Amino acid sequence: MPVLPSWLTEPLWEQFAALLPMRPKFHPGHPLGCHRRRIGDRAVFDKLLQLLRFGCSYEAIADATCSATTIRSRRDEWIRLGVFAQFKRIALESHDRIVGLVLDRIAADGCITKAPGGGEVAGRSPVDRGKQGLKRSGMTDGYGIPLGRVLAGANRHDSPLLAATLDLLDDLRPLPDDITVHLDAGYDSDKTRALLAERGLDGRIAHKGEKAPVQASDRWHVERTHAWQNAFQRLARCHEHHTTVINAFFDLADTVITVRSLIRRAWTTHRWDNRPNRHP
Repeated sequence: MPVLPSWLTEPLWEQFAALLPMRPKFHPGHPLGCHRRRIGDRAVFDKLLQLLRFGCSYEAIADATCSATTIRSRRDEWIRLGVFAQFKRIALESHDRIVGLVLDRIAADGCITKAPGGGEVAGRSPVDRGKQGLKRSGMTDGYGIPLGRVLAGANRHDSPLLAATLDLLDDLRPLPDDITVHLDAGYDSDKTRALLAERGLDGRIAHKGEKAPVQASDRWHVERTHAWQNAFQRLARCHEHHTTVINAFFDLADTVITVRSLIRRAWTTHRWDNRPNRHP
């Protein structure tokens, strides 16, 4: 069974391939010009999707078509070129152009996941007996499309990460005049309200001590998006040590979520080549 359906992987690969530089099959500096061929980028891309979805080790996913060393080196090469970040940005722009991002309603929240091997942004988890964990302060639009995240140790509180999370809105300009930020009771403080007022944002914050159903708001969109991201096992149980690599996998997962939502929502209103025969 493929890691993702073909109606999703093919458009993902076509756009990803367009961002990669042209490379010869053989290294031009080789004296005989006949050393081992360069592993195809498509094979490495498919392996990265498998790593993202299943969360296994590089050695476990490697086979005769692609070694673990090749996966790591090609991954690092693409990170240096900024391919993953550009990939996510194009997906957001496409979603905004075709369907539209709901930027007048923003939701932000933190999510703690396991980080058994530690790493640059890991910390003691207060919900897992002090084991190493990773926190992401995520932000979504009013539908749940992931707009970005800030990584920190699991011991960090959500509230101090809000400013850095809201800074990600600068990459999405122009923005609506009136933006409402939906937050849970962990952000219920005068400092948070002052932060929102300073940025010209309206806040709808749950109050501490009141039951959630009574004050339900649109922040459930970000909670659903956290669940979508945790379906990718490499994010739910992070073994990567470097922040750049973790962000690259998050960018790849966010792109999958965005394009999947775009295809599903545009299926009833648009026509295009290779459109799925049935509603995905």
